[in-house]
Amino acid sequence: MGNTLGLAPMGALPRRSPRREEPLPNPGSFDELHRLCKDVFPAQMEGVKLVVNKVLSSHFQVAHTVHMSALGLPGYHLHAAYAGDWQLSPTEVFPTVVGDMDSSGSLNAQVLLLLAERLRAKAVFQTQQAKFLTWQFDGEYRGDDYTATLTLGNPDLIGESVIMVAHFLQSLTHRLVLGGELVYHRRPGEEGAILTLAGKYSALHWVATLNVGSGGAHASYYHRANEQVQVGVEFEANTRLQDTTFSFGYHLTLPQANMVFRGLVDSNWCVGAVLEKKMPPLPVTLALGAFLNHWRNRGLRAKCEESPRCGQDVTCVESVHRVS
Repeated sequence: MGNTLGLAPMGALPRRSPRREEPLPNPGSFDELHRLCKDVFPAQMEGVKLVVNKVLSSHFQVAHTVHMSALGLPGYHLHAAYAGDWQLSPTEVFPTVVGDMDSSGSLNAQVLLLLAERLRAKAVFQTQQAKFLTWQFDGEYRGDDYTATLTLGNPDLIGESVIMVAHFLQSLTHRLVLGGELVYHRRPGEEGAILTLAGKYSALHWVATLNVGSGGAHASYYHRANEQVQVGVEFEANTRLQDTTFSFGYHLTLPQANMVFRGLVDSNWCVGAVLEKKMPPLPVTLALGAFLNHWRNRGLRAKCEESPRCGQDVTCVESVHRVS
């Protein structure tokens, strides 16, 4: 009997091609978990800052910064950066050498090298006039969907002191990243370790990140409302200092006016704002900033105990490996 229903034979039916799953992305560095939220908050600055940028070549550029404030003497910073020929992404060029020196002779320098296709190295040096404060060496391996990092901070073989930090991040899905951090410090008469677990969830317009460990907790939420408005919320708890802080920051971009405004308010009654204005075609940026502690009714200074937004003491065990 013929095929009276007009059905195609089984062998002639089109077969569905198997669905190809996209590979998981690399989660990036551990120090960049809260980067989007932190970039929303204004940098600690009081007074007026004038920045003049000069591009000398495709590899070398310098910047001159003059800072004037009623809280102290005027300051000057010379910033120089060299970028090599090996470009992995629009924001990653190797080798890279960055240095910043102020009028007192203090230096902050970084060197980034690409040892292999997946292996990177970084060295960080900080001096205060003629005295070394921090020297740090990083080695980072980036796999297809994971990142492993080992850091040595202030190694001193004679004094038998060192800070070692191990990081690991794994992409579980395209949106979820989990990992951990282990900080080990040793000095004469003191030795200890701090374990921290971390997680990050990235949506289309927002990112939520959480770090929890024996040293405390750090949670952040970043939300991009549109091309001009971004907001960020941070919660930090430190078990060593027995202190918790809640901060709210916002970032407003006015592209037609070449202006960027950042502001913050936190649970310590600290309010601050920084306004940046670019002046094309001149390579000049003008910044105005002010911070006020309403509880103490005075301007803020860069002290670790004042606010998490202020400059951290680079000799703290919890922060020495995050110096950038």
